[in-house]
Amino acid sequence: MTDTAENTEPGSVPEEAGHDRATERRIARVARRLTAFTGRHGSGTEGQISYLGARGYRLVLVGQDGAFGDQVAASEEILTRAAERAGVPLRDAFDGELAARVRTGPYEWSRMAGSQLGGEANQG
Repeated sequence: MTDTAENTEPGSVPEEAGHDRATERRIARVARRLTAFTGRHGSGTEGQISYLGARGYRLVLVGQDGAFGDQVAASEEILTRAAERAGVPLRDAFDGELAARVRTGPYEWSRMAGSQLGGEANQG
């Protein structure tokens, strides 16, 4: 009986290594998105990672200019490593100081409380 992880034939790749390459590609893709966000919204961009449950983890970004965005990934490791590559510092909590930097516009207000404030109701 041979162990597939020990397979040394030319061109063979252990299953674990394939998983590592896929994870590295995901990290690189998320890092590119974070770098693009930082480029548009300032080098003072910061983030915070939260657990979403079965969907994985969510990284909320707040740009230097107050713009915000997010990225969702299957693991905290993917988001943490991507943020590190993109130079985005992470906070332990989405505290009052970070929240105070967020700038919302009419779209966000209509989505959050439009129907309660007499705005257009959400159609989603």
